[in-house]
Amino acid sequence: APESLMQALEDLDYLAALDNDGNLSEFGIIMSEFPLDPQLSKSLLASCEFECVDEMLTIAAMVTAPSCFLHAPPGTEEIALSRWRRFSHPAGDHCTLINIFNAFRAASANPSHPGKNEKWCRDYFLSCSALSMAEMIRAELVETMKRIELPISEPAFGSEGNLLSIKKALLSGYFMHVARDVDGSGNYLMLRHKQVAQLHPFSSYFNTRRTPEWVLFHEFSISEGNSIRVVSEISPQLFAELVPQYYFSNLPPSESKEILQEVINHLAPVSATKEEQK
Repeated sequence: APESLMQALEDLDYLAALDNDGNLSEFGIIMSEFPLDPQLSKSLLASCEFECVDEMLTIAAMVTAPSCFLHAPPGTEEIALSRWRRFSHPAGDHCTLINIFNAFRAASANPSHPGKNEKWCRDYFLSCSALSMAEMIRAELVETMKRIELPISEPAFGSEGNLLSIKKALLSGYFMHVARDVDGSGNYLMLRHKQVAQLHPFSSYFNTRRTPEWVLFHEFSISEGNSIRVVSEISPQLFAELVPQYYFSNLPPSESKEILQEVINHLAPVSATKEEQK
């Protein structure tokens, strides 16, 4: 549809993938080297700047492969939830996926126990085929990084600085996928489309005591009850720091936008001082 085409072009423009003539920019050409959606390509390239490439490669592979979570058979739902909680990361679902991938790799690494990873996956209600596919996708992404001579930073997952870098890289590509819990009960209003959504049941935040106010999400699914999937907490300050101003100015009016505008106004003098120092 023409509307969809225009929306896609606008999204690429927001991601700095197009030049003033509507052709691929130099940055867009590099983005197109990856077999990923543009927002994920942008996040992966941004991870080179923020030095969290190893972690972002894993996230990209995990969200590109099918969901690794299996629907638990009737009567075993609570067991599945308790097993999944072992991988939960307080920073959100993206880091939880890294924990799952690393644990799967560790289970697969023992050559004296063939098939052990399949049993491990069954024990944790996870899809062995989805995780194996994530491994293959990640290997392909690594090869692409090497072919176009992009730096791959050393693993540093777990440190506070690394977690902040991961969120910065994610926001660099997914600033269009930000939502705010407007009433404190898990009703997330998406900034861009002003639709209300709930957390997907597979989210590590689902049915927990604390739901974050501001989140970045990987995708929105109407078919699964208006839910947002693969969700991580962000701060409005971080969003204000990384959002392109021309994207922000085009957002529809809302209370969330007013809050963010106040944050941007507060950060503006600091940013101006930094520019003068540069």
